[in-house]
This record gives sequence, structure tokens and C-alpha cells, in this order.
Amino acid sequence: MKTRSEIEEKFKWDLSTLCTSDEEFYSKLNEIKPQLDKLQEYKGKLNNKEVIWDYLCFDRSISKVLDPLQIYAYLKSDEVVSDNARNEMVETISNMLSKVSYETSFISSELHALSDEFLDELIADEKFKDYDKFFKDIKDDKKHILSPAEEKLLSGMDFLGGFSENMHKLSDADINFGEIEDEKGEKHALTNSNYSKYMRCADRTLRKNSFARLNGEFGNHINMLSSNYISEVKANCYFAKVRNYPSALERALENEEVDEKVYFTLLNQVNKNLPVLFDYYKLKQKEMKLDDFYIYDTLAGELGENKAEKQYTYDEAIEIIKKAVAPLGEEYVGLIQRAKDERWIDVYPNKDKASGAYCNSIYGHHPYVLTNFEGQIDDVFTLAHELGHAMHSYFSSKCQPETKSYYTIFLAEIASITNEMLLINYLLSVAKSDDEKKNLYNKLFDEVKGSIYRQTMFAEFEQTMHSMNENDVPLTKDKVCDTYCDIVKKYFGHVKLIDEIKYEWARIPHFFRGFYVYKYSTGMICAIAFANRILSGKKGAVEDYFKFLSAGGCDTPITILKNAGCDITDEKTFEGCFDYLRLMLNEWQKLI
Repeated sequence: MKTRSEIEEKFKWDLSTLCTSDEEFYSKLNEIKPQLDKLQEYKGKLNNKEVIWDYLCFDRSISKVLDPLQIYAYLKSDEVVSDNARNEMVETISNMLSKVSYETSFISSELHALSDEFLDELIADEKFKDYDKFFKDIKDDKKHILSPAEEKLLSGMDFLGGFSENMHKLSDADINFGEIEDEKGEKHALTNSNYSKYMRCADRTLRKNSFARLNGEFGNHINMLSSNYISEVKANCYFAKVRNYPSALERALENEEVDEKVYFTLLNQVNKNLPVLFDYYKLKQKEMKLDDFYIYDTLAGELGENKAEKQYTYDEAIEIIKKAVAPLGEEYVGLIQRAKDERWIDVYPNKDKASGAYCNSIYGHHPYVLTNFEGQIDDVFTLAHELGHAMHSYFSSKCQPETKSYYTIFLAEIASITNEMLLINYLLSVAKSDDEKKNLYNKLFDEVKGSIYRQTMFAEFEQTMHSMNENDVPLTKDKVCDTYCDIVKKYFGHVKLIDEIKYEWARIPHFFRGFYVYKYSTGMICAIAFANRILSGKKGAVEDYFKFLSAGGCDTPITILKNAGCDITDEKTFEGCFDYLRLMLNEWQKLI
């Protein structure tokens, strides 16, 4: 694998709009430090409109300096996760922000101590119009805010984020997956980055060995990983209890302004429609002409006689994505091109680069995308996905004031998956052979399996773990692994499993972002609804979608979706999704 220095500059993101160099990072950090002391001047005074206004303006001015520096540090660190100097930058700004948070914990307490009547005055005041939702949220959150002393104590506990960091460092830097053999006995290096490539390949031996080795290596560290995750669960439950929430789940959902009913409706609807997933497995097994069907077969990519998977260049991927999103208009397409030309994207893997893909953004700057592009169709979809995030952030920042520009995580996966749905429909429309169409249907259902069924399976596991802890059920390594394995068996039906599956949970980083994963499921369900409306040419569908893209966090996520024509509280939205999937399965079946 290439080192960072061997990657061409045009394929690296340009972070100069955030910070031009590490030297400038430390220089700006040192310049801002003295100004932070002014925050103490507001102590005991945040009960006056003019003082509150002055604080809000000052806080925004500080954020304009610190936010780009923080993002710069984290992005630089992900370029080479083992680089000590880059990790030191992250620690430096993290420690500074932690100290500021600790020393200014009084701000939250004082604002939450304001009377409802005074908060209503602020909400109604035209001067504070950009902050009306901010004060509405304070009014709603009052019951969860503790005394100033308690808030100060809790504000210094950012070190509990170390559970996630432990897993991240072990997975991306310390674990060596070694080499695995294919059906010819040839050896291949296995990494987090190329794992999905091997799992999609036609070589069944390589798929099996990849699955067993990757999950097995996490199994070799299962005592530490179990202890680490159990600590995460306990911390989530503890903070929910301390802040007067009935459960960790309700705390996570209330913070997102999502009703618990949405979570359990998702679990129920997906479980009710597991036969759709099982029919997909049976169809895929038939296409692959296999007498038995194992879990490592479910991700196999190419079907048909010619199993040599097509390779794509980065340039080709961008052009395909532009054609796919063309129904959204010229501005949207033009932004995809800008992302390439202006180097918003860090494209290729390099030694010790963070695995996976993501989009990161802050107000006043264009978004930044990290991928590990290796030329497969999955990489094209990943690029489209992350660019969906980028467009969502771009339009929200463009159309909303900073205070309302950040959308909640509940909404975060919808635009990204809508891009994917537009891509799959475009590729189906230009497919030249039955085999090509079969592979696209397989790709669609692979995405459905991954985003709806798999993430709901994760959500069920996550909810079960937290519920066990809240009901005083002792959590142990075996309890965690066995619970996960039982849930996997339910979601895979007739598919045969191998022993290493029980360790799979240990390599899922999203479990360290409590109750995040279910949003991939609701996100794809909403994305299917949006894409179907757009592609059917329904009047106002594109305009409605841009209402969603541009809304940021100006209202509750459920209201934002309803205003854009997608009601996730209505079971009909779920039913429409699974009806569409049944239709796609039938179309696939016709090709056999």
C-alpha cells in the first residue's frame, strides 16, 4: 500500500481553507487562548437580554476560530492515524476544549435557570430570531439539567469518549490481519480497507477466509473489546439515569427529538418483513448455483457467467454520479464537479489512513469527504453516499443561519442514501445486459440488507444490551457474544453461519455512538420514498426534496420530513418501502 507522500496531490483533500499548516494551527490556538478567559466574565450575569446577546455573539466569534482548527486536527490525524504529531494536535485542541467546557459549565446552568416567561420573551424577540429554536430547546430540556456544581462535574468527563478511541486505535492501527489464501493457494494481505473487496469477489475460498480471519482477529481481542463496550453501555445508562431519563434509548431519541414509537415501529416493521430478506437470499443462492449458502456468500458481488467485476477510475465515478443525480438539477450536478475540482475529497487509501468513509463539515466552509476508493462499484456508491452528506451540509449552511444549519443525526443518512438510490436507478436504466441488471438488483438488495436489515439488527442488539444493563442483568463477554449471535440467526434465516460471527459486533465502530445505527434504516426508508417521488416525476417532488436539504435543524426532524412530503411516523411509509422492494425482487426474478 502507498504511503501518504506517494499519493498525488489532486487526490488529497485541500485543508487550506481550514488551516494552511500545522504551524498556523498552533499559532491560532495560542492567539485565541487569552480570549477564552472572557467567558468567565459572564458568570452570574446571564439573566439579562443584552448580556445574553453579547455572550452569543462572542461565542460565535470564538467558534469561527476554534471549529476549523478542531476539524483540521481531526482530518490531519485521519490521514495517518499512527502519526504522533497529528495525534498530538488532536489531543491539544481536545484538552483545550475540554477545559473550556469545564470552566464554562455555568453557562448552561444559568440559561436553563431562566424562567419560562423570560425564555418566551427571548423566543419572541426579533433580535434573537436565529436563536428561537435554541431557546425552545433550553425550555424543553430544563428537567434534565442539574445543579451548577453537578453540571461542572459532568462537563469534565469527556475522557469517557476513550472507549470509542480504544476501539478505533486497535482496529485501524494495532490489529494485523495478516495474509489469507484464495482457492488457488495464493496469499493476499487482509486489511480493513480491502475486506469488502474480498467479500465481494467470486472466489468463495477467499470470501470465507476473509470473513473468518477478520472477525476472528477481533475474537482474539474479545476480552478487552467486550470490557470496553460494556463500559460504554454502562456509561450511556448512567448518564441517562443521572439526567432523569427513563432509559439510555429515550435519552438518545429525545436529544434527536424523535419519539420512541419510531424506533420500535422500525424494529417491528423490519421483523415483519424479514421474508423479503429471506427471498433475496434464496434468489441470490439460486443465481450463484450453490447447494448451500453461508454468511460469507451474502456479500458476493458479481453474478452470472462473467464474474470479473468492472473497475472504475475516480474520474469515471464522478461522471456516473453526476448523471445519476441529474434529476435534481444543474446546481446539484455542478456542486459534485466542484467537490472534485476544489479537492473536497481525500480519495485513495494510504498506509495507516483511517478506514471507511465519512463527510465532515462546519459552517462557513465547504464539506470534506474521506474515502478509500479502490475502483469497485461499491466504491462508486460510497463516493455517491458521502457526496450526499456533503450536499446536505452545503445546502443547509447556504440556506440557514449558523444556529439552525446543523441537522440532527436522525436526518443525516437520508440525503446520502437518496444519492445511492438515484445511482442504482440510473445504472439500471442504462444497463445493457440481463447479467448487468441482475448485478444491479443484487447491489440494491445488498444495500437494503446493509442499511435497513443489518442496521436494524444492530439496533436490536444495541437496545437489548442497554436494556439488560438497565434491568441489572450482568453483562459479560459471553453474554454479549451469545446475544449478538442469537439476533444474527433470526435475521439470516436459512443462511448458514460460522463460529466467528459471534465476534462481528466487536468491529462495529458505530456502537460507540449510542443508538446511531437505526438511523441508517429509517434513512434508507425515507430515501426510497424521496427517490421514488423524484423519479416518478411527481409534481413538486424535487422542490420538496430541496426543502429537506435546505432545512438544516430549523425544526424537529419529523416536522422537516413531513414538510418535505415524507412522514416517517406513518406505517404506510414503511409499507411503501417494502412494497417497492418486493416489486424489485419480482423484476429480478423475471430475468432468471
